[in-house]
Amino acid sequence: MRVFNFSAGPAVLPESVLQQAAAEMLDWRGSGMSVMEMSHRGKEFISIAAKAEADLRTLLAIPANHKVLFLQGGAIGENAIVPMNLLGDRKSIDFINTGEWSKKTIKEAKRYAKVNVAASSEDRAFTYVPARETWQLDPDAAYVHVCTNETIGGVEYHWTPDTGDVPLVADMSSHLLSRPVDVARYGVIYGGAQKNMGPAGLTVVIVRDDLLDRALPICPSAFHWKEQAEAESMLNTPPTYAIYIAGLVFEWALAQGGLAAIERRNIAKANVLYDVLDASGFYASPVRREDRSRMNVPFKLRDDKLDASFLEGAKARGMIQLKGHRSVGGMRASIYNAMPIEGVRALAEYMRDFERSHG
Repeated sequence: MRVFNFSAGPAVLPESVLQQAAAEMLDWRGSGMSVMEMSHRGKEFISIAAKAEADLRTLLAIPANHKVLFLQGGAIGENAIVPMNLLGDRKSIDFINTGEWSKKTIKEAKRYAKVNVAASSEDRAFTYVPARETWQLDPDAAYVHVCTNETIGGVEYHWTPDTGDVPLVADMSSHLLSRPVDVARYGVIYGGAQKNMGPAGLTVVIVRDDLLDRALPICPSAFHWKEQAEAESMLNTPPTYAIYIAGLVFEWALAQGGLAAIERRNIAKANVLYDVLDASGFYASPVRREDRSRMNVPFKLRDDKLDASFLEGAKARGMIQLKGHRSVGGMRASIYNAMPIEGVRALAEYMRDFERSHG
């Protein structure tokens, strides 16, 4: 019996994708091979990768002047790879600090450049996105970096920052493909696949053409965006099976009606949980309403001594991975694209029942 998996990542995948992958495990479409066994330079896998890129371009309406790269290293790896590719002859980078993932990115960037924290929400425990007019940006910065959805704190940008002539770089790991994005307004978008796109091991990077000539001499070839773009992400052996699964997820997303339809469902799912939180004195939602994430919903029980009982009861009802990140405690429900609304409704019903019996 499958459970409702609220894990922040690696996360739930569409069941139909898993079924198709299982059916094709031993023999991909008459090739006599599993995708795991294919040469990344063979015609079979090249066709898989090409379709995955084409479908992702369709989903996000990616402009022709943006390259799509399928790489390794995860978003934490990109925290080093981004500055190595974008610093050029610049010395500093602007960051907006909205939580734990922003902090990790800032820490890594300090190895390569002077860091300017242009705005921060640390003053209120990372529970909001600082207003654009408060940002103290440096016009000479190499780029401005934002984490547009903080997986741990549950804070999401619902607007696109204007950074003028300085490229905007966004870590979108935990909400990429959850809604339409105006890709043209970003210099770089990147994200680990293990939230909404596929399994761990794949990182998607979308980079504007004019930013491909800025890499530092120390940048390894495998992580050099221009070299990888010229090699169509196959300078080295890419994460082939993860790309295959991501391609199936992209096909699934298109079949759902694309990102506009997916966004409507995600709004509906998030509202189910936030309605419970807002109607309750037993639970607390820490994030400012206008900055609440649709993907990651953190909440706390009024009495944290009940946390263990809450988690045990949820597991008994077939709901797992609801424990909050160790850095913030409490609970967290990650309700990515593949989480059905039935799972969210089941959690909301359980939360009301638990409050009635323990409140």
